[in-house]
Amino acid sequence: MEETMDYHIKAPISKEDVRKLKSGDYVYLTGTIYTARDAAHKRMMESIDRSEPLPFDIKGNTIYYMGPSPAREGRPIGSAGPTTSSRMDKYTPTLLDMGMGGMIGKGKRSSEVIKAVVRNEAVYFAAVGGAGALLSKCITESEVIAYEDLGTEAVRRLTVKDLPVIVVIDSKGNNLYETAIEAYREE
Repeated sequence: MEETMDYHIKAPISKEDVRKLKSGDYVYLTGTIYTARDAAHKRMMESIDRSEPLPFDIKGNTIYYMGPSPAREGRPIGSAGPTTSSRMDKYTPTLLDMGMGGMIGKGKRSSEVIKAVVRNEAVYFAAVGGAGALLSKCITESEVIAYEDLGTEAVRRLTVKDLPVIVVIDSKGNNLYETAIEAYREE
């Protein structure tokens, strides 16, 4: 099994940074990312179908599949753990083809999403499920920018500092969920 690396990367993520990442690498993201889950993805696709602009420039940006709990006093956001990514699979290839740079979630992705990741030199990260309270400490700002009526599923712009994620699917299509199983079997 290849040795993994640790990277500190600025978001939005550059194509140069995406290309150097390999599945299994640990990444600490700092900068701006966006949240969107099922309902927000559905609305974004409706906007695309009507040739309307998306609520943010998708090019190079990363979407975190997350709906936070209410913020405690003095905090910008509540618990911020990842949502199961496969729920967004029917929307993801379109967003990747429009230039989305990355996604953060948990769980496996469809073959169509993996092909779109490779075709667009993008990256799929996993955040640790069940660690939402800890992950929220890496979020320094949170602002609802679209679909406020969706509550926790509204689109948010987040400012993050050293948000820990793991590269699951890299721009070459290497998939940690597959390679880790193979490595385990070889031991």
